[in-house]
Amino acid sequence: MPELLTVPEVMAALRLSRAKVYDLIRSRELASITIGRRRLVPAAAVAAFIQARLEEAA
Repeated sequence: MPELLTVPEVMAALRLSRAKVYDLIRSRELASITIGRRRLVPAAAVAAFIQARLEEAA
């Protein structure tokens, strides 16, 4: 998995819509950075998001 993921890659990884991914970024539940006009999400942030959801469910 690359270090930084594009929004479409995050959408595929989490099986979520574009709007939901941007909602998560906006609410700061999913960390991201901007380089130029591109919004990129660290792979570690996706893993942390999944881990947090697993802990909530337990």
